[in-house]
Amino acid sequence: MKGLVILVATHKKYQMPKESIYLPLHVGREGKEDLGYQGDNTGDNISIKNPNYCELTGLYWAWKNLSCEYIGLCHYRRYFTNKNLIQRFLHKHNKFDLILTESEIKKLLEEYDVILPTKRNYYIETVWSHYKNAHHIKDLEETKKIIEEKYPEYLDSFEKVMSGTKLHLYNMFIMKKEDFDRYCKWVFDILFELEKRVNISSYDNYQKRIFGFISERLFNVWVYSRKLRLKKLPVVNIEEINWGKKIANFLLRKVK
Repeated sequence: MKGLVILVATHKKYQMPKESIYLPLHVGREGKEDLGYQGDNTGDNISIKNPNYCELTGLYWAWKNLSCEYIGLCHYRRYFTNKNLIQRFLHKHNKFDLILTESEIKKLLEEYDVILPTKRNYYIETVWSHYKNAHHIKDLEETKKIIEEKYPEYLDSFEKVMSGTKLHLYNMFIMKKEDFDRYCKWVFDILFELEKRVNISSYDNYQKRIFGFISERLFNVWVYSRKLRLKKLPVVNIEEINWGKKIANFLLRKVK
């Protein structure tokens, strides 16, 4: 059994971290060209659901098929870092030097239960209203009903997360595999039930990523209901972010 595995979710060939703890995982591999990476379509898997579940098809694969002591998830463009703003600026031309190393991760896990990305603050709207403006709110409403029916003990945490303005995004984390397994059992039970209840046939390709979007919110609910010791770290984006476009899209949703 491996000690630490950090999945790097990807759908294309890309430069990867050099340390062996980082495992490139081709999410949505079923029916696609072989990139030379581990695919999420071996063993017990839901790879075919990737257009709707995004990186969660990789999480499901790891839950069912991977044996390790600690597990994490990053993306081919996004990684954890513990470098400050000055260090990040100095390495802006070689951002792979900023990525969290195995020794840094192990040291943090001696003190914390889970490593998470620093929260995004929506400032002028709640997590609930942001979902309403960006997606189909009826799907989040149905998710709440499922929690009320199947996991009522999580309802308070759900309400607190949804009424707040901050959120850990990207489904990124590092934690013990046993905690990860507990989370997967919980979240996939909810999402598979939600899949039975919603009709997404009229959604465009972006909105059809519904279960990935919902899971980002549910992950926050699970983490805070478990009262885990959290270490929040910045995320380094390997590619430059078009902030003008992101802000314009945000304002456009508000106008609509």
